[in-house]
Amino acid sequence: APRRPADLTAGRYDPTCPRCGGPLAATLVPEDAPLEPRSTYAASKLAQEHLAAAWARQTGGAVWALRYHNVYGPRMPRDTPYAGVASIFRSALAAGRPPRVLEDGRQRRDFVHVTDVARANLLALTAAPPDGLVPVNVCSGEPHTVGDLAAALAEAMGGPAPVVVGGARAADVRHVVADPRRARELLGYTARVRFADGIAAFATDPLREPAAVPA
Repeated sequence: APRRPADLTAGRYDPTCPRCGGPLAATLVPEDAPLEPRSTYAASKLAQEHLAAAWARQTGGAVWALRYHNVYGPRMPRDTPYAGVASIFRSALAAGRPPRVLEDGRQRRDFVHVTDVARANLLALTAAPPDGLVPVNVCSGEPHTVGDLAAALAEAMGGPAPVVVGGARAADVRHVVADPRRARELLGYTARVRFADGIAAFATDPLREPAAVPA
């Protein structure tokens, strides 16, 4: 269930069992996990899948619904809150500021390199079409904390150490690490870029300037 605001305010970031109040163990998230979007961003992604599934039913079409996880790599936009946490940390370090890490920095995510994402796209385009819509995680399946990301980038860029600032965004889930098994079985996809190598390269990868707003 969604985390309680009172727990977040008190710095209790890990959700507890709704029955006994005990700790919960995080596991890999498969594609058939219950869908409960808690932000407008998540709801818009799920709406795309619903539209594509309706199209497939009406036309007899086939859809691989590729669910990208935390994508990073060259050509990410710089200096924008919508680019993803890797770009936000990179922009801060480039400006000489320490990365600001929310919560306690121990929230786990699945960071996948953009070259692996591109390869997954090609595999989906050339695979035998599925029956209707089939969602597939495009991920690494390798858990790393947001604190790990900030520390690895700071070290690679020779910048200041991350600062853990607490707080939490209301819609954020504590841990999200995807199960890569279906992508491996149906598309022959397995991530190749390891976290340490990808983050070391990202420290000097070219970034994209944000879109200019006409005067």
